[in-house]
Amino acid sequence: MTRVTLTINGDETTSEVEPRTSLADFLREDCRLTSVHLGCEHGVCGACTILLDGRPVRSCITLAVACEGSQLRTIEGLRDDPTIAVLHRAFRENHGLQCGFCTPAMLLTARDILKRFEAPDEPTIRRELAGNLCRCTGYVGIVRAVEAAAEAVKGDRT
Repeated sequence: MTRVTLTINGDETTSEVEPRTSLADFLREDCRLTSVHLGCEHGVCGACTILLDGRPVRSCITLAVACEGSQLRTIEGLRDDPTIAVLHRAFRENHGLQCGFCTPAMLLTARDILKRFEAPDEPTIRRELAGNLCRCTGYVGIVRAVEAAAEAVKGDRT
C-alpha cells in the first residue's frame, strides 16, 4: 500500500492505496464519487473524465498514486460553479441529455471548452468533444447546448 494525499473537490484526503489502483476506482470506491463512470477502462470513451489540476483527464488510465499532491474536481465539486449551472440549463433546454451515463464527463469537458474558447464554433466543439462518447444522443443536442452556453457566458472565462 502507498499513502497518497490529494485535494478532492476542495477537501484534502489522505488514503492508503494499492500502487496499481486507478484514479477512477479510487474516486468511485474509496471516495464514493459516483459521477466518475467507467465505460471502456482504456481511456477511449471519456466517461471517467475529471479535472486534474484544472485540466480534463481520463481517470481510468491515471494511477491514483501518480496524483500525489494534486487538485481533483469531479462534477460533485462543481455544484456552485456558474459555468456548470449555465451548462446544466443549456443541456436541458437543447436536449443534450438522455441516459445520463456520459453527462458528468461531458459537462466537465464542455466547461473546459468554454474556459479555453471565447466563441467556439460547431467544428471546434465537435473536435473538443471527440474524446467523450455518447451512445444515445447523436451529439446534435450536446453541440447545440455547448453553443448556447458559450453564448451565455461570452466574455466570462474565469
